[in-house]
Amino acid sequence: MTFTFSTLALVTALGLLGPVLALRKSWHIPAIVGPLVAGVAFGATGFRVLDASEPTFTFLADIGFALVMFVAGTHVPVRDPAVRSALGAGTLRAVIVGVVAAVFGTGLATAFGTGHAPLYAVLMASSSAAVVLPIIDSAGLTGKPILALTAQVAIADTVCVVALPLVIDPSTAGRAAVGALAVGAAAVVLYLLMRLAEERGWRKRVHEVSEERRFAVELRVSLVGLFLLAAVATRMHVSVMLAGFAMGLAVAAVGEPRRVAKQLFAIEEGFFAPLFFVWLGARIDLRDLVAHPKFIAVGLALGLGAIVAHVVMRAIGQPVPLGVLAAAQIGVPVAAVTVGEQLHVLAPGEGSALILGALLTITGAALAAGRAGTAGGSQGKAYSTTTGA
Repeated sequence: MTFTFSTLALVTALGLLGPVLALRKSWHIPAIVGPLVAGVAFGATGFRVLDASEPTFTFLADIGFALVMFVAGTHVPVRDPAVRSALGAGTLRAVIVGVVAAVFGTGLATAFGTGHAPLYAVLMASSSAAVVLPIIDSAGLTGKPILALTAQVAIADTVCVVALPLVIDPSTAGRAAVGALAVGAAAVVLYLLMRLAEERGWRKRVHEVSEERRFAVELRVSLVGLFLLAAVATRMHVSVMLAGFAMGLAVAAVGEPRRVAKQLFAIEEGFFAPLFFVWLGARIDLRDLVAHPKFIAVGLALGLGAIVAHVVMRAIGQPVPLGVLAAAQIGVPVAAVTVGEQLHVLAPGEGSALILGALLTITGAALAAGRAGTAGGSQGKAYSTTTGA
């Protein structure tokens, strides 16, 4: 398949399924689900109209992946004093979930003979700020338990994104660690430069001129930084996932201007993110699950294991609905499939199993959000520490 404007029109149209499925707020369905399902229908699993191996399609999807992780990084509330005050409780919960997930991951890998215990542990321990935080906002949940949940999700998201390249292929863990350090160091340099520009007032002066003349300079600079980190990542043989997330954290630490946030939202949510998820769905061949049915069980076990690992936090006071909500994941499983298939370390059907597990956690989060909003009061605002027992 040659990637033409006709193909691009089809991919963009398929991306519209995201807003359609997410239209009803009470369902709490993330907009990424629609393009993913559409990609499955028109890709390797379904009609096979889209070829995910086509070079142009793949490169555009890589840009989309970097932007998705960039925006996910900006969603981590690193500057929120209220969230920082809840870091203790959030860290404790993230650590305990990690330990439980490590036990589950070892058991799961042993039971199915995949040899991917570290990968399964990271997947089940992960949370997705890009999924959980919008659900919290849409449900209007507030209170100390929500602050602790936000801190827990932010920590788990960050740690698991960094850990994934190290565990997905243990034989290349050393190289991945060096690459991750290189990307991290470059992100720190960009953060320091952005903070200097903020403190000296340079960014504000550029912003005023850019807004008056409609230059979009801040967006352009953000994209330059993102693509520089992506270049470092690819040169060091690590995923652009890490580059995008690191750049997002750097921007979040400095403080993202509202205008840039809107511009990023337009370019990411309006085009590149739907394209990436359509590409990902097209790449996944669910026929492999039929040919290798054990991976259906693996996917279900990963999803249920993630939920159970997070619900265990009820023992130290976290309400059950919030534990289920914290288990929602998408970025890390998507990255695992993307990177794992690039490295050829996943068995046929295993990538589909990882996505199945992620979708199960999102379904659980959607159901839990509805219950949490109801339990939190008629307006869903103040969430009691005893709610959801």
